[in-house]
Amino acid sequence: MREARDYLTHHDRAERAKMTPEAQLWASSETMRLTARLTQIMAWLLIQKAVHAGEISRADAASAEHRLSGQEVCDTNGCLDEVVLQPKLVELLDRSHRLYQRVARLDSMLDSVA
Repeated sequence: MREARDYLTHHDRAERAKMTPEAQLWASSETMRLTARLTQIMAWLLIQKAVHAGEISRADAASAEHRLSGQEVCDTNGCLDEVVLQPKLVELLDRSHRLYQRVARLDSMLDSVA
């Protein structure tokens, strides 16, 4: 989260200024995808933390409202093959996608709890 925040705050705008308008649009779209992935992961982890702290039950955590969501946006690599994006953004997108997939596997384990 911090690395993505630092990149988006301090480097993204300067790098984006060098891009074509079409590439800037794709970069904006992929930046939103990055943010969505990280937000979904963080929310899921906070629910798991609440379970371990005894604030909610494991069965409650397995309910649909507390599950990892956003698969239609988060579990895809978007336009990475279609346009050249900033190398750091591509790295963050790749890492966030792999992390989202790992959390999705953990989330699927909750099906046996429900």
